[in-house]
Amino acid sequence: MNNLIDKARLIPIDKPKPAVSISSVTLPMPGRNQPLEMRITAPVTGTGLPIILLCHGHGPSLYLPSKDGYGPLVNFYAEHGFAVIQPTQANSKVAGFAPDAPGAPLFWRARIEEMKHILDHLNEIEAQPPIIAGRLDHDKISAIGHSAGAQTVGMLLGARLNDPKDTEANKVNAYEPRIKAGILLAAPGNGGNDLSEFAREHYSALSPDYSHLKTRTLVVYGDQDVNPHLTVRGADWHADPYHFSPGSDSLLTLFGAKHGLGGIAGYDAKETDDEDPDRLVVTQRMTWAYLNSALNEGNSAWSKACEALTEHAGHLGCVEQK
Repeated sequence: MNNLIDKARLIPIDKPKPAVSISSVTLPMPGRNQPLEMRITAPVTGTGLPIILLCHGHGPSLYLPSKDGYGPLVNFYAEHGFAVIQPTQANSKVAGFAPDAPGAPLFWRARIEEMKHILDHLNEIEAQPPIIAGRLDHDKISAIGHSAGAQTVGMLLGARLNDPKDTEANKVNAYEPRIKAGILLAAPGNGGNDLSEFAREHYSALSPDYSHLKTRTLVVYGDQDVNPHLTVRGADWHADPYHFSPGSDSLLTLFGAKHGLGGIAGYDAKETDDEDPDRLVVTQRMTWAYLNSALNEGNSAWSKACEALTEHAGHLGCVEQK
């Protein structure tokens, strides 16, 4: 029982089960001078576990943007039936690429390649920790990304780029059919004239084209997530993946939330600009419910969660659906 949460506890979930976290699982990868490091967190028991690939963001902390961050989400998902694979990606300060390497600072191409490399080698990854060997369902794969990680996931779901400084980037089609459902948390919105002058100069790759995103997707954003250093628009910029993609069927707006969405990156962390236990629980439970229904035909977790949010916790957020 978490004494810090109130109405959000009324959004239904199943009974939590013990989970185990394995770190570090490693995978050699061409072009890297060190293996790709991962953490895998999964229920202690059970087979046929659906998979979540979790892409960290590009935040200010030294360690949270890595395999060691996002515990509030990862532990929750694992305690409720998912196996979560977290790579430390190329932009990580801990074990990523040098800050002056080609592609810095976002390394968006390398991040996509890392995620595809994981999918290509799931059997090898799963075989390393005996406790999960043979227990993952490779046909039920989803992906979740936060902030810059949401752009990575968005491209795996079919989105493309309109980078005025890199015409070759605009030819990249990273769509990954092995991923059956996605969640974009505080994703970058449209680029072009919507970017700030600073972003157009330093982050021109933050110019996604969501018109090609075709995988079933939930978009989550906070209505106070205002980023003047990146966009001339307000918080609704982060809702663009929902409005401009054919694949995104649901939008969860969190009232009062900023970029941390209640605290998803870590407990009591400077990454969290809006720490709120109830808001965090809404993010946890609603995203969990969405993936359960998206990966399992006939599963009613999402519809029940939406009803409960409206009835019991409507002051915390709302859902819009196409």
